[in-house]
This record gives sequence, structure tokens and C-alpha cells, in this order.
Amino acid sequence: MSKIHFIGGEKGGVGKSVLARLLAQYHIDREMPFAAFDTDRSHGALLRFYAEFSTQIALDEVESTDLLMESALETERNVLVDLAAQTASPLHRWIDQADIMGLASEEGIPVVFWHVIDDGADSIVLLENLFDRYGDGADYVVVRNHGRGRNFSAYDASDARTKADEMGAKHMDLPELNASSMRKIDHGGTSLWAAVNNKESGLGLMDRQRVKVWIRRAYQQLDALNDTLLPAAED
Repeated sequence: MSKIHFIGGEKGGVGKSVLARLLAQYHIDREMPFAAFDTDRSHGALLRFYAEFSTQIALDEVESTDLLMESALETERNVLVDLAAQTASPLHRWIDQADIMGLASEEGIPVVFWHVIDDGADSIVLLENLFDRYGDGADYVVVRNHGRGRNFSAYDASDARTKADEMGAKHMDLPELNASSMRKIDHGGTSLWAAVNNKESGLGLMDRQRVKVWIRRAYQQLDALNDTLLPAAED
């Protein structure tokens, strides 16, 4: 069956959309079936860079958000949801009002929360809140974004890390990409594939090389999470 992947972290600037774009490109390159949803009302990153694969939804409109479950039920695939900053409240409301976690369990659709963290205290608190809300009713991937933090020792010593280990949460280290190279990708509105392969993308040879190395290292991390990414096998 399908899996629903919520890609978030709640606070702005931790790199949620970078991870969402990376996951979209990973699915394309690995030829894995997926559908992508962008919750940013101001034309978010998935719509900008992967418009062919993405649909915009409004989390405060139930008919719109229902598309997530409908997409998962329609065919076996990964449903990627790029959560804009400060969208936790409408998302939790939608999940609670329709008991989405219960429905997902009945339909055999695992729900995975990808929580992107920087090295600040807020990320740790928000992660612990997420664990407290959904407990073992969901799967989790904690993404330490090294482009937004250098020292994650506070997380490693936190109660949130202890809870993560107790619940079997997976961890991923998202490598740092040179800020100048990322700006050129963003300003050019190019996909990650185009940033590496298209000489007209606005990136020079060395920028393209840096992006290529970054993608390769990030894919190594994602390959190690293959059981989390692959749709669950039907009984």
C-alpha cells in the first residue's frame, strides 16, 4: 500500500522545502511512484521546481486536505507533503477531526513524519511535541540539517532524542550545500536534476559539481532509509 510522508519541522528556515525537493528528485531518479503536495499558499518550492508532479492544497480547507488520503488510496505510491511553516495547527485539526491515523491504520497506509531540525532549542521542543501527540501511531525520520546547524549535541542529549530512540525513529544527516550554489538554484527556478545537468541553468561547472556531490551524499542517506521510503507490501 501507499505511505503518506509529512515533511515538516514547523519553524521556518530549517530546510523543510529543500528536503521535499530532494525527496521528489530522489523518487524521480529511482523511478519510484509518488505524488507531491505543496501546502504553501504563496507558490511553494514543490510547485516552483516540480510543478509537473505537485498539487497545491490548503490545510485549513478539509476538502482540499482530503486529497492526501484520496491520493494514497487511489494507487500504491508515496505521498509527499511539503508542510509550510506554522501549519501544524490545521494539519493536527484535520487529522483529529477525521481520525486520519485510525483510518490510515485500517487501510494499511503508514504515516511518516519527517522532522527537519537545526541546532536550536526550538526544533527539539517541536519534535518532542510531535512525539507526544502521535506516539507510536506514526513513523518518524529526524533530519539533522547540516546546512542549518553544525552542532547537534544538544539534541543528542535531549529527552526528544531518548524518545526518538524508544520509538524506533530513524535519523538522517542532510549534508550542507554551499549557500551560493543553492541561491543560484533558487534564483534560476531549476530542479535539482537541471542544476546538475543543464549548462544553461545559470550554474557554472564547479557549482554543478558541488550540487552533484551533495545529491550523491544525500542519496546515500536516503538509500539507508529505503524501508521507510518504499511503500509497504500488501499482506
